[in-house]
Amino acid sequence: MILLTLLLIPAFLAGLALGSVLFSPAQLIEALRDTEGTTALILFEIRLPRLILAMAVGAALAVSGAAFQGIFRNSLADPYVIGASSGAALGAAVAVSAGLTFIGPVSPIALCAFCGALIAVALAFSIARSAGNPPPATALLLAGTALSALFSSLLSLILLLKDQAFQRVYFWLLGSLNGTTWAALPAVLPVMALGCLIVFLHARPLDLLLQGEDVAESLGIEVRKTRAAIAFGAALATAAAVSASGVIGFVGLIVPHTMRLLIGPTHKRLLPSSALAGALLVLVADCVARSVAGSLELPIGIITSLCGAPFFIWLLIRHGGRLGRL
Repeated sequence: MILLTLLLIPAFLAGLALGSVLFSPAQLIEALRDTEGTTALILFEIRLPRLILAMAVGAALAVSGAAFQGIFRNSLADPYVIGASSGAALGAAVAVSAGLTFIGPVSPIALCAFCGALIAVALAFSIARSAGNPPPATALLLAGTALSALFSSLLSLILLLKDQAFQRVYFWLLGSLNGTTWAALPAVLPVMALGCLIVFLHARPLDLLLQGEDVAESLGIEVRKTRAAIAFGAALATAAAVSASGVIGFVGLIVPHTMRLLIGPTHKRLLPSSALAGALLVLVADCVARSVAGSLELPIGIITSLCGAPFFIWLLIRHGGRLGRL
């Protein structure tokens, strides 16, 4: 955790310096003295809120991924497993195709995406309750899979009927932090923090759930209620993250895997380490997205997928046996 914190510092400074306009260390220092100049405006009004949001989104996705992998006892689970991403994508498509305008500082795409993600999660829980209340893990997973397919089909239908919405929604689906402002942060940061806090408070129950439902119940854990509370917190953090940045893949899948291999499955250490590593990963991906193609900004989801997919394949080849026991 100390190492990850130290790595965040140069990554953060690189995020301030890199972009379509490059700044030297001397210019960064000068901006602290002259807060009215153009350099200071770019740094403090454009790049700084973007970097803060990047770290928050990375931390939220990584913590949510660790939580879902714990409650489902499935190393392939990720933050989008119960339909949050597909619901958010559908909400964003509705906002774009309907031509909704800003509600104060809140983007209509972000607001509808957040509502879509929460509706998807609520529907998944409602459907899964047919198998028990609170719902068992298998029913929740199946309900999320079915809803993801349904919402993806509805999204495709909207994009076919509304050609003008295709480009904006497609770019949003690839993940981007472009256009982040200070005014947008208060709408999403507290929600992500609340969701992560709920997960952190259940670190010990997550450890017990990994041992199996019978063991957890014998130690006094109400398994289904605990699982529902953890899933709610993780889904809340995921919904806020997706509404702010779009769908950034592999963060919630790769980061918990890597941290679990490095420090073990104990969630008291795994959750904060995953938060730091997730923040670092999205921060670095954002730096690359803004600087690798000159004035053209790449979607962050492309960067994380290009790096995450080969790395995940390598993990499966190198540590496949150990992953199966986690």
